[in-house]
Amino acid sequence: MIIGHQFQWQYLKNLVEMGEISHAYLFDGPKQIGKKKVAIEFIKLLFGPENYQNIEKGIHPDLILIEPERGQIQISQIRELNSRFNFYPLAAPFKVAIIDEAHCMNNQAQSSFLKFLEEPKGKTIFILITPFSKMLLPTVLSRTQIVKFYRVSDSEIKRYLQSQNIAEKIVNEIVEFSEGKPGRAIDFLSNSQKLEKEKEGLQEIIKLTNSDLAFRFQYAKNLSKDPRNLTEVLESWTRHFRKILISRITRPGLVDETRFRSKLIKTLNLIQRINFLISTTNINRRLALEILMLEL
Repeated sequence: MIIGHQFQWQYLKNLVEMGEISHAYLFDGPKQIGKKKVAIEFIKLLFGPENYQNIEKGIHPDLILIEPERGQIQISQIRELNSRFNFYPLAAPFKVAIIDEAHCMNNQAQSSFLKFLEEPKGKTIFILITPFSKMLLPTVLSRTQIVKFYRVSDSEIKRYLQSQNIAEKIVNEIVEFSEGKPGRAIDFLSNSQKLEKEKEGLQEIIKLTNSDLAFRFQYAKNLSKDPRNLTEVLESWTRHFRKILISRITRPGLVDETRFRSKLIKTLNLIQRINFLISTTNINRRLALEILMLEL
């Protein structure tokens, strides 16, 4: 079931009905909003009902999923994709490759993939999925049909959660912490511990903003040692400060209020910038966090 994205889904369905299938698509939008889910449903539409089960299990011979290995998509993965696409489809009308986190292709991988895009072989379709499309080469972007995805309304996420027969209190908590991202809502629904961890993270942010610099720097040192957790924490901070900013936008534009909003915007931009660099480069994590601590 697709939560939201009805415009994008209808657009893709129309392409299939009219037989106007492109050989390459780029699904561009924030993390955990359902881009990959739409991609899977699109492939099911292309392959037909007899292929649904194997697609869902991830074992269809004509569907290839490429994901980052140790933070990058290597040129070896693209070369392997190229070799597998030398063969005709075995059970479906097309061979399809989903390249998830496509921005993680290093320069060599992107250059190799570009050659692949320029000379597609037979009935092949590529679906690139990324929240950072600007990291892809302009020549790669120009050869894909871009489909933009956006956050889903709270009402759509709530409607889905209510259909799962869970308590209204839990529904409202999940909606609040999902922030327009169906993927987060489903994660919370399937694992209640993640929701509790999100609540604990909120209390941690509040404690941190009220602490002295020595405590913050020690926190930064400890946090910098765990890159995966660091990314999750920074995303949690982004959600927290974004909520505060939205809640203050409607207030009168008094001098103190304007300064507060300006500081919030600066902090938000810095958090997002650091998170982006941590996700895509070998930035000194501890130093970056210490700079952020000075702004909290």
